[in-house]
Amino acid sequence: MYENGSSAASMELYVFIDPLCPECWALEPAIKKLKMEYGRYLKLNLVLANNLEPLHSSCGSKHRSLMKEMAQAYNETGCRTGMPCDGDVWYKNPAPAPYDAMAAIKAAGLQGKVIGAKYLRRVREALFLHKENIADQQVLIDCAMRVSGMDVDEFVRDLHSDTTKKALDNDRKTAEEMDIRSTPTIVFFNEDIDEPGLKVEGAYRYEIYEDLLREMSGEKLEKCPPIPLEEFVAFYSLVATKEIAVVYDMKQEEAHREMKKLQLQQKVEEIPTKHGSIWRSVAAMS
Repeated sequence: MYENGSSAASMELYVFIDPLCPECWALEPAIKKLKMEYGRYLKLNLVLANNLEPLHSSCGSKHRSLMKEMAQAYNETGCRTGMPCDGDVWYKNPAPAPYDAMAAIKAAGLQGKVIGAKYLRRVREALFLHKENIADQQVLIDCAMRVSGMDVDEFVRDLHSDTTKKALDNDRKTAEEMDIRSTPTIVFFNEDIDEPGLKVEGAYRYEIYEDLLREMSGEKLEKCPPIPLEEFVAFYSLVATKEIAVVYDMKQEEAHREMKKLQLQQKVEEIPTKHGSIWRSVAAMS
């Protein structure tokens, strides 16, 4: 149910994200649910794109204005979507530019898609939840140390390698070829090579993506049943109440109650944030 693109995959999705973009972060619950319910039909390609002006290119009042704008965007996204996202990071530990984080994500991806996906998640947690500067190399290395199975020494060597630079350049070219103007954007392709892809800009509720998937596939898609909630949390190590609510078709209040039950069984621990709780699997910590 977590496999990304089996031999029977009939749909290919290109998901364009910016690691600093709060709307891309808010898309996470829908992506998790697509992978769980329809993963056997999908090949997901995560492509890094950047549309934000680097902070180091601005100064004085413009610099302060940009930081305030980003902080407001983070807090607004957190309030509106329920995905924890703290704008205070832009006052305490602002990332001057996304390049270092993007390079680190591509370097991690050289160790395989699973390692790359888990590393991306740790980087986003560092930014959106822990308010850390993801342009800081030590923060990026610390994220690598929190990924089970990752070779941290190899990752450090790859950070500034030509292979990583080429991978970043390939993402840039892909974004240009598909005329990506904003993030998040998902481009859907089916098996018909003569049919153009369908581009969806912005973050929407899960049902929109599900309907598009079913419509474009041209076949009857069977949903995979959800796995037990405890296994879901253990697989991802750290999840937000909003992600649980979307994946398991619950209201956030119900999702919070279910997680409280697991907390009483000492299977998870709750970490409150400004915009909702996140839950850490005790099994993943041991």
